[in-house]
Amino acid sequence: MNGDHSADRYRMFAAYNGWANERLYAAAARLEPAHYRADRGAFFGSVHGTLNHLLVADRIWLLRLTGEGTAVPLNTIVIEEFDALRAARAVEDARFTAFAAPLDTAALNGAVRYANSSGARFAQRLDVVLDHVFNHQTHHRGQVHALLTAFLGKDAGPSLDLIAYQREHGIGFVDAG
Repeated sequence: MNGDHSADRYRMFAAYNGWANERLYAAAARLEPAHYRADRGAFFGSVHGTLNHLLVADRIWLLRLTGEGTAVPLNTIVIEEFDALRAARAVEDARFTAFAAPLDTAALNGAVRYANSSGARFAQRLDVVLDHVFNHQTHHRGQVHALLTAFLGKDAGPSLDLIAYQREHGIGFVDAG
């Protein structure tokens, strides 16, 4: 970490996001195909639909942030096969990690100008946008986690807690005195 506490936080969130996504995909890989695609009433229907939504949303935000990529509607199934979706997820997580690497306070306080999916235009600070992006991931990962545990049992759901990631990676420890 480079000592810029604010920027370090977003680098940590980018790394945490990739860690949590990989844990979630590892659990999802254990589902039977019918369960993986079963519409269980989640906002995007199934595990498959929700994982696709997360990929689509991150691609949209990375397009807004970097100018690279393409946007499709939020409920689009962009990848049908699980292994290909998992690989694409890893690519987007790496893109977020690379995006966060050079951040500093000035960049975080800078404006991001974008249009939402309805065409409304906004200008927000980058740190506020990143707060949303990472919170959005957590929100929908929680939905997938609930679907996974319904199919596989409570013990099959991996811990996705931020504190588990921080402990595993030795982040934020101080002398307990």
